[in-house]
Amino acid sequence: MSEILSQAEIEALLASLTGEDSGSEPSAPVATPVGGSARPQRKTIAYEVYDFRRPDKFSRDQLRTLQMVFETFARLCSTNLATYLRAPMHIELISLEQIPFEDYLRSLKQSAFIVFSAPPLSGESVLEMEFSLAFTMLDRLLGGSGKPIERTSFTDIEKPLMLALGERMLMAFRSAWESILQVDPKIESLETSAQFVQIAPPSDIVITAMMEARLGDRRDAMSLCVPHMVIKPITPRLSSQNWVSSAGKRSTPLLRRALVQHLHRTTVTCHARLGRTRLRLRELVQLKVGDTLVLDTPVNGKVDLLVANRVKFRGKPAIRNRRLVISITDVVSEA
Repeated sequence: MSEILSQAEIEALLASLTGEDSGSEPSAPVATPVGGSARPQRKTIAYEVYDFRRPDKFSRDQLRTLQMVFETFARLCSTNLATYLRAPMHIELISLEQIPFEDYLRSLKQSAFIVFSAPPLSGESVLEMEFSLAFTMLDRLLGGSGKPIERTSFTDIEKPLMLALGERMLMAFRSAWESILQVDPKIESLETSAQFVQIAPPSDIVITAMMEARLGDRRDAMSLCVPHMVIKPITPRLSSQNWVSSAGKRSTPLLRRALVQHLHRTTVTCHARLGRTRLRLRELVQLKVGDTLVLDTPVNGKVDLLVANRVKFRGKPAIRNRRLVISITDVVSEA
């Protein structure tokens, strides 16, 4: 049998593809326009463009869950940084994409990169922000009005401050993921060049969350990049059903016990108020070293011990190991 098709066989195959073979029913004649020829009818084939160089690793349901996680991160990060910087700040999620890691790095300009890990997840992720945003926050943190500096590197004093800002952001990252997995993010390094950020091979797919940060009158960009291999072990948990079901489990005894343990390790500041007095402005201005102020507390009276500007205890001053201490005698109740 010959392996080469004849011209008749080729025409028969083409006719079968267009539904015009001899076995099909005769179709209705096609009207021929005046002065023209009839055009053959073709079937419309529905298709979807798929790029094999950029395969999708996450389903739409999983992407919706990740979008809710990163929106929560942006909201909590805004609150943490606004409190730390003592200035109104708003971070908004702009887009969420799954792209190759090399495309992510190619889209960035001059930025600072905070590389961090999130045990028990293996691998590293990166928190990126433009230098203008980084120096705006540093200027605000050091008491300035929040003006950026045209530099692309950090001094030895600025690096610890930048790492402190990163710790505040990772606190929001931990809280955003707590309904899916309890993670403990830790900063691994602070980089100022994209070529030193090697958290994934160039062709691997990563989840990139592009965000806009507004601090004062400035608008700057920042992003969060998490490789697919980092999230792969917990992809079955990335569903809307698990997200909704976990939202109602936050008041369990285990979580309450964990909250109490965190509160027990919280550091609070106590102030001892020895007494009060009233002065005229003229007397206050004329005070000098060696002057004596008469307080309203008796010699053997009790002084107030304040926690968060509220009187919590009362006691008497004493000396221990050459230090002035307060010996607590009473506990002030809420009533």
